[in-house]
Amino acid sequence: MLKYSVGIDISSKDFYACISVIDEAQMVKVKASRKFANTPKGFEQFEHWMDKNHKQKEVPLFISMEATGIYHEECALYLFQKGFKVSIILPNKAKKYLQAVGLKSKNDSIDAQGLSRMGAEQVLDLWQPMGSYFYRLRALTRQHQSLQEFKTQLNNQLHASTHGMYEDDLVINQLQRSLRHLDTQIVDIEKAIKIHIEQDEIVNRKVENICKITGVGTLTVAVVLAETNGFALFKNKRQLVSYCGYDVIENQSGQHVGKTRISKKGNSRIRRILHLPAFNVVRHRQRPFVQLFERTLAKHGKKMKSYVAVQKKLLVIMFALWKKDEAYDPAYTPEDSKKNNTGEQEQEPSSLLSFAEADGSDKKIAPALAGATQGRHTVEQSQFASSLLSQR
Repeated sequence: MLKYSVGIDISSKDFYACISVIDEAQMVKVKASRKFANTPKGFEQFEHWMDKNHKQKEVPLFISMEATGIYHEECALYLFQKGFKVSIILPNKAKKYLQAVGLKSKNDSIDAQGLSRMGAEQVLDLWQPMGSYFYRLRALTRQHQSLQEFKTQLNNQLHASTHGMYEDDLVINQLQRSLRHLDTQIVDIEKAIKIHIEQDEIVNRKVENICKITGVGTLTVAVVLAETNGFALFKNKRQLVSYCGYDVIENQSGQHVGKTRISKKGNSRIRRILHLPAFNVVRHRQRPFVQLFERTLAKHGKKMKSYVAVQKKLLVIMFALWKKDEAYDPAYTPEDSKKNNTGEQEQEPSSLLSFAEADGSDKKIAPALAGATQGRHTVEQSQFASSLLSQR
């Protein structure tokens, strides 16, 4: 046997677990399966069950579970603190895999078995929990977004109520009071975000460095940091671009040449928060963003496509500034990048234009981009895969 793999399909109250093994012939065999409560006591029972079925201790054991809202987080944290190797799989990736191996039926037990097989056959990224600092920052920024969306909904209702054939004073008064209360809550949550950032001296300094980009505010940086765990899980900009859904998807086969576009398969909260800053940096004539906007607009004549290219450039430059702990310099040029010779994490590398150039013409081939950090990585990054290669 080469590997033990445990698959977990989790819900709010309980979870199904399945343990499998894969041998040198790459045959996957199910050893046991069981249902546990999604509680601390259930986690202890699950740990004893795994220890009982993990008979060959020298063979590594990996655990794979699907990201199910927040219901998987407590179990994942418990297993991580106990020293287990845990991988969190995105739901769409798990669904496509189960369909690919021919599992037509779907229930919790079948899903757990499929996740166990997936973990046995593939080399998955190991999960690390988000620190309490960025976890709270994420809770604050997501609450701020929820309040803003609710405010928009109430504004639409108020507009409809005041422009209808008949008006109801009670409904209008309630909507107005709710809007005033929401405004107060939004101000309070914005203050809380600002205070939380200022509590960490290093984070506060880096945020101020990024906010030197005219048109980018503290809230924008806070959302990006909260959704990426302070860029901790990203080794290069390509992983970050793919995680946020800005990676280019090409549609071409034989004589067919389809439309090149961004995938949008990623964190939509980051794309949402970068929408208005992209307008701001162009309006304030911030280079190199305005240069990118004007060049791509002249190529295809579509403003929104150029603004999306600016969003991606903003994201990558924020990543570079954060990693290097440097303040934004509007006079930075590609020549400075060559002089520093520091690779990808520069403020103005020429490769930042790859998305805009690839997206500007349907006939151009998009550059190969690295996948998101969860569920996909190179063979060299896995000790288990390295051991297999050495055996060969």
